[in-house]
Amino acid sequence: MTTAIDESAVLYGAFSHATAPSSGAYRAVLGAFVAAKDRFQVHLRPDDVQRDLRRIGTVSVSDESLAQILDSLVGWGNLSATPDTGRVTAVEDFYRRRLLFQLSPAGVAAERAFAAFDTALGRRGALQSVALADIALGLGEVLALVNATDLDLGKTHQSLSALFARFTDLAENASAFMGSLQRTIDLTDTDEDAFAAYKTRLIEYLERFIHDLTVRGPQIGALLRSVESATIEAALRALADRDAAEAAPDALDEQEAHAEPASESDVQYALWANRWSGLSSWFVDSENRQSQAKLLRMSALSAIPSLLDVVRAVNARRSGRSDRSTDYLRLAEWFNDADNDADRHRLWRSTFGLYSARHLSADVETWQVWSDSSAIDGTPWAEAPPLRVSAQLRRTARYERKGRPNQVADRSAEKAMLAVRAEAEAAQIAAARRAIATHGTIELSDLNGYDGTAFGLFLTLLGDALVARRDGPTGVSTLSSDGTMRIDLTPIPGAAIVAIATERGTLYGPNHTLNIVDLDDAG
Repeated sequence: MTTAIDESAVLYGAFSHATAPSSGAYRAVLGAFVAAKDRFQVHLRPDDVQRDLRRIGTVSVSDESLAQILDSLVGWGNLSATPDTGRVTAVEDFYRRRLLFQLSPAGVAAERAFAAFDTALGRRGALQSVALADIALGLGEVLALVNATDLDLGKTHQSLSALFARFTDLAENASAFMGSLQRTIDLTDTDEDAFAAYKTRLIEYLERFIHDLTVRGPQIGALLRSVESATIEAALRALADRDAAEAAPDALDEQEAHAEPASESDVQYALWANRWSGLSSWFVDSENRQSQAKLLRMSALSAIPSLLDVVRAVNARRSGRSDRSTDYLRLAEWFNDADNDADRHRLWRSTFGLYSARHLSADVETWQVWSDSSAIDGTPWAEAPPLRVSAQLRRTARYERKGRPNQVADRSAEKAMLAVRAEAEAAQIAAARRAIATHGTIELSDLNGYDGTAFGLFLTLLGDALVARRDGPTGVSTLSSDGTMRIDLTPIPGAAIVAIATERGTLYGPNHTLNIVDLDDAG
């Protein structure tokens, strides 16, 4: 046990300076060595480090402190020191302690780890619509290769590695962006003007990504479902055998030498299969859970109303509307402007209503004693006149008449009625969605037979498309507010006015071609 602890201390000693006193000075000194390494300067003398520190100006370190810092970093393994004989001009110089310092391999690894940590910590993330298109394109290439008669392992390895790298970048960026988005929603001390200008661009950005995810997600899911599990398993197994053949044998310690080593091919196959499983779970639903893409879309959709709520709160504060924080600030100003403590007490009682206990009562004699403030002001509690309490209050601690409590109303019938109504409304909406889905491109004049619910849903989609349309002969494609339906609307040049009769009336307008898709059924 002691040996393992000692080995860990030696192995991770390069990180010890991060928690040591004056860690900022240690990081600044190591930063000077990193900068020197970037400009291909291998060794540094203490005066070179001091000159870099003064040039950067982040910290001020004396020569004595710098010597101690360099010695500590050598002891922790961040730096290596060698004798400096380049400036020896006299015999006495051989007896002086002169050293050249450079980053050790452990120090280089530690600095790379700190750089990766800083990058990950400050990462904002992004919802990359182009990544979805790249994943769909890369997945198509991979499926074409694995379904070929002769599997090209080189091209398959290259395409699948590029696909996993692009997918990993998308997943990490999406996670970082949603985390930063939640912090934006939870903001309290952000500049209101800056946020009001930022929110419009952010909402447009979310809506654009939701649209792309709604379109691309089902496409990628369909590609993943189209490949047979045996086919992809055979391809991944072949790639694992190829990687295992190129792997160098690992050194075994004394305990592992007597155990049966795991197959390198099985290890590599587990890595490939785990990546493929992660990609599939992102875009394909399973029996027990929804896909990550659908959950991401739902999170992004729910973030838009939350952002709008924050915007409304910001606008309310900017317009001077009253809220709790404003009321407390105004009350604090009144307390500060009060002339004396008596006025402040009256203000307190008027504001919060914290009066004396109302369930206690006093008789006439007690009130007369209390009215003479000179008799009780400054009197110790033990010497103050007693409070006369009713015998019933003293015995039962209440004045209320005892009896049975009111009966709790049974709302089970109302709840059942509401559940039936909600189920009927859901079925009605589902039927309306099926009714207005065109299953291909048709003309507006071909529509007929819509009931009131289906026609109302159609009018909502048509209104969204007309609002999004720009002047000119080009068509428009837009989504419903919940992102579950898409309508493609294209004007017909010189089209006549058509009339569509429904239960709710007749709709008149120029003829168009349209295509309405239920994305939930399509995905």
